[in-house]
Amino acid sequence: MPRIFEYPVAVGPESIDILGHANNREYLRWMEEAAIAHSTARGWPMERYVGLGQAWVAATHFLEYLRPAVAGDALTVFTWIAELGMRDCRRRYAVRRDRKWLARGETRWAYIDLATGRAIDITSEVAMSFEPVADGDPALAALGLARWW
Repeated sequence: MPRIFEYPVAVGPESIDILGHANNREYLRWMEEAAIAHSTARGWPMERYVGLGQAWVAATHFLEYLRPAVAGDALTVFTWIAELGMRDCRRRYAVRRDRKWLARGETRWAYIDLATGRAIDITSEVAMSFEPVADGDPALAALGLARWW
């Protein structure tokens, strides 16, 4: 399983706003969907977290729009763990259409106990399932992403 996950997105008419391009909130939705798909591919679907009484919740988002997406576009959302702390992680995203980058983003996800809503230490089993990708990693350079962060 590659450390940088690729999530396909088809831009449908429901994503288009009055200006004729994908609404800003759609990028955030696609980022979250990509994060969940990546976690699932690593053996951690949402049901598994819930079964443990734990989950990831978004603490902060950063999103930079570079180019618009329009209905009918086939996009790829790339996502990876940039940093894994004791109780949180920084996950990064880049959205591409063909060879053009449309957006980049980052979410700091806090790991919480569902009963209390408080941050807890990430279990070793979860932590071992995700290998962080450092800023200068050759895999990012191969995608043309190394200079972004």
